[in-house]
Amino acid sequence: MTNSSLQERKVKVIARGQGNVYPVYVDRAENAELWDVDGNRYIDFGTGIAVCNTGHSHPKVVTAVKEQLDKFSHTCVMINPYESAVELAEKLTELAPGNSEKKAIFVTTGAEAVENCIKIARAHTGRRGVIAFNGGFHGRTNLTMALTGKITPYKHQFGPFPADVYHAPFPTSLHNVSVTDSLKAVENLFKVDIAPSDVAAIIIEPVQGEGGFYAAPAEFLQALRTMCDLHGIVLIADEIQTGFGRTGKMFSIEHADVEPDLITMAKGIAGGFPIAAVVGKSEIMDAPLPGGLGGTYGGSPVGCVAALAVLEVIEEDNLVKRSSQIGQIFNEHLSQLQSRFPKVIAQVRNQGAMIAIELVEEGENEQPNTELTQAIIAKATQHGLILLACGFHGNVIRFLPALTISDELIYEGLAKFNTLFNELVS
Repeated sequence: MTNSSLQERKVKVIARGQGNVYPVYVDRAENAELWDVDGNRYIDFGTGIAVCNTGHSHPKVVTAVKEQLDKFSHTCVMINPYESAVELAEKLTELAPGNSEKKAIFVTTGAEAVENCIKIARAHTGRRGVIAFNGGFHGRTNLTMALTGKITPYKHQFGPFPADVYHAPFPTSLHNVSVTDSLKAVENLFKVDIAPSDVAAIIIEPVQGEGGFYAAPAEFLQALRTMCDLHGIVLIADEIQTGFGRTGKMFSIEHADVEPDLITMAKGIAGGFPIAAVVGKSEIMDAPLPGGLGGTYGGSPVGCVAALAVLEVIEEDNLVKRSSQIGQIFNEHLSQLQSRFPKVIAQVRNQGAMIAIELVEEGENEQPNTELTQAIIAKATQHGLILLACGFHGNVIRFLPALTISDELIYEGLAKFNTLFNELVS
């Protein structure tokens, strides 16, 4: 059994739409390191797309899951519930930003969490419209594709999409889209496409994930909060990639001191076990009738105990603070690289341990260097690294190290990246 033989088997039986970045098949993983079936070692700067914030196979998570499996694996929380689901809901409602009374629901995926936010917002307001932002990513189901602000690869060939979804520019100073520009665009939607009295929700990632790791300025999030309050619109913070300590706060929107009405949670919630949640203000969450929300696997008992263990690790190991320390190390190193290649690296940016560099051609911010980005990603495993790309034009390299990674591994990984970068750029 080798990487190449497994890849041959894979392409014969798994649809090409579910591709894989690397023909590297994992044999085992521990904290921030992976080993493939050929015996090669990698430093993982992707953590399963911000899922394993507490590292691969954290002992506390493994122990909690094993103990739960000895008891039972499934009953459906909507049929015969269990204490772990109640305890997890208690903890998530306490951790969610703001002082309002809150409630939670459990689902299985981030896309489900987003869809349920829209359902809840529509039930609460009796309205139809939803406003999202260019470059945003909210999932691969039909409704979440409509919300996603990028065609290829997420929406290409898959329409038609649900109606009553509108998009506005996301503020990105690097590309000359100001906060004022974005707010004016939303106001223009109110004049041209849909009255504010018919808008159920505005949904935003406080830091765009697949869109390129652009952080929404605090004043923009605050202005959206004011706008939503003025018009009775539900403000949804999509924190699927940004949550659970990733950005130097438990949730990214806390950087702006804004309380959303609803918040999506997934990815880093349970160390790799499939569970997701919506947490929001009680009066909004209770709008749907009994039976209107849920799912067979939502709130899996295995996922619940894993999530409780993750929350324990985040608190005990002070991983929210550690996230900021990690981000600082990366930023300093990558900024030094930028100073050597100012016409290649347009910007180094991070919010906590959500870190990115944007690659361009000849120092022109509007000339994305997608080819170089893809070359770096393609060669990363040859240098013992797992890296991911993102961005509207696919020209952003993102770094999502485990929050439990050691400084020693960070520096080793950054040295490997430096060698890789020099090999392709010099």
